Amino acid sequence: MSRLLVLLFLVAGTLCAQETRAQETRVTPLMAKDLAGIPGKEATMITVDYAPGAKDAIHRHNAHVFVYVLEGSIVMQVRGGKEVTLGPGGTFYEGPEDVHTVGRNASATRPAKFLVFFVKDKGAPVLVPAK
Repeated sequence: MSRLLVLLFLVAGTLCAQETRAQETRVTPLMAKDLAGIPGKEATMITVDYAPGAKDAIHRHNAHVFVYVLEGSIVMQVRGGKEVTLGPGGTFYEGPEDVHTVGRNASATRPAKFLVFFVKDKGAPVLVPAK
């Protein structure tokens, strides 16, 4: 009987851990560099790992943003634009005035990873919540 209880606890713990991971998005800073000849501007590179089913809240970047999909598939949209699904090698652009209304993993079962390159004001955050 005690083996059955241990097994039930292990299965329940695994399911809870999977549920938590499904919501996770991991951002990894790669570099930031002042742009010579463009005072007050910097370039920043990050990677974003979306867990299966992960999605972003509505936000903006106040920057020129270039996205390149490395693995999996993602869905992107800016206010007034069309929703697009991008696979490996797919690209997406957001301008400084754009509001990012859709950003999510296209899959509920597979992770996705993409590279993001920003041209922004030096020291400014890469993401700002929006409505």
